[in-house]
Amino acid sequence: MGIVAGLDSSPDFTRIVVCDSDTGAVLRQGYAPHPLEPVEGGGRPTDVDPQAWLLSLGEAAGGGLLEGVQAIGVSAQANALVPLDHQGNTVRPALVGNDKRAQVAAADLVDRLGSREAWAQAVGSVPQSAQPVTKLRWLARTEPENAQRVAALMQAHDWLVWQLLGRPARRTTDRGGASGTGYWSAATGSWRPDLVELALGQQAMLPEVLGPGDAAGTTPEGLIISAGTGETMAAAFGLGVQTGDAVVSLGASGSVMAVHHEALVDPSGAITSLADATGMHLPVVHTLNAVRALRGTAEMLGLDGGPEELSELAVKSTPGAHGLVLLPYLEGEKTPNLPHTAGTLSGLRRESMKPEHLARAAFEGMLCGLADAMDVLRGRGVDIRRVFLLGAAAELHAVQAVAPMLFGTQVVVPQPADYAALGAARQAAWALTGQLPLWQGAAAQVFEPGEELAVGQAVRQQYRAVREQIHPGAFA
Repeated sequence: MGIVAGLDSSPDFTRIVVCDSDTGAVLRQGYAPHPLEPVEGGGRPTDVDPQAWLLSLGEAAGGGLLEGVQAIGVSAQANALVPLDHQGNTVRPALVGNDKRAQVAAADLVDRLGSREAWAQAVGSVPQSAQPVTKLRWLARTEPENAQRVAALMQAHDWLVWQLLGRPARRTTDRGGASGTGYWSAATGSWRPDLVELALGQQAMLPEVLGPGDAAGTTPEGLIISAGTGETMAAAFGLGVQTGDAVVSLGASGSVMAVHHEALVDPSGAITSLADATGMHLPVVHTLNAVRALRGTAEMLGLDGGPEELSELAVKSTPGAHGLVLLPYLEGEKTPNLPHTAGTLSGLRRESMKPEHLARAAFEGMLCGLADAMDVLRGRGVDIRRVFLLGAAAELHAVQAVAPMLFGTQVVVPQPADYAALGAARQAAWALTGQLPLWQGAAAQVFEPGEELAVGQAVRQQYRAVREQIHPGAFA
């Protein structure tokens, strides 16, 4: 038996799990928040000194947590750009998070390359404000002196791996992390340095992209450090998703990603073509409105208990919510591409104007919107036979009752766990043993559509009819 550790450096904290390399059984765990400066007005900072990640890591690993560990895997927050100078020092704090400052830079990049389709063909995605390529453009436009000092580019997990190895001359990353940068193509498996130059105004050194089971190196003490990957890819690996599986994330916004055998090029930009941590691909479709629609409806109904109380109310209604349909486009929408629209409540009749029917319509609207996103992937040949449902809202009774019939598949709600850290540990075991570890899948509740499949299809048809009436051709 070997012992491995998985380290997940999220935007707010570091979690570490120490596991048996053969079975994946968790032996020990550690946790520490990142020592970040508070942001005026709340929210997360968009500029972070990477040393905060190391300090958090050291605290989480205290008390002999890593004693006996033979290999470490690292996962970290997506889209965190660490710009380095010729000496390997940070030019400025890392640019992290969904950086709204870069929205204009994203549009500028689309114009500079010629079109959204040109970007989709080049790297499988259209620039968004959060992506490193867009942050580079923002840096060149707003901090030109700093931009000129940039000699090398890393992401959060790359930088942490490099630090654990003692800052060697060789710098590495993995396919998963590289695929989210906006300057690496999942289809060709290669960097696009011309796009770095387009964004930054000059070339910069890019890390070597390692294979899924490769080691980034070994510390002087003999500790193997695996390639590392982004949080999304690590969580999928920790869950054990495979071909035929999709993962639906229920946050304020939503996303649907699925395992696929090839990279997808989508000229509309609806699909972001990511690579996973196993050598496969993870096409992702995002929606802007998920749990925010539930929270908004709860507030509208004066429910102090939020989505939990809304769920209790919704199950008192029936499928189709007596004809009420909520198009939950409260923040505009990305899928379908309706950035300037608003939500719509349709089907108001005297008999439908009851709180429980509005509550039911909110859940059906949220899940029909995610089912629409799932259909975008299915329309491109992605096989989806099982859906993993993640996020606190996945525990709600109304979600578990409605999702299987609307998605038309088995729905799995995994037991809460540190899946990104577990995925990083599983990658460490791969680097240690040279074989893909066949760890037991996540403990979970399983829900089947059963006899309600036809009912779910009718609810979706009701939703589609309203969507087409209000936004004709939205998915054309």
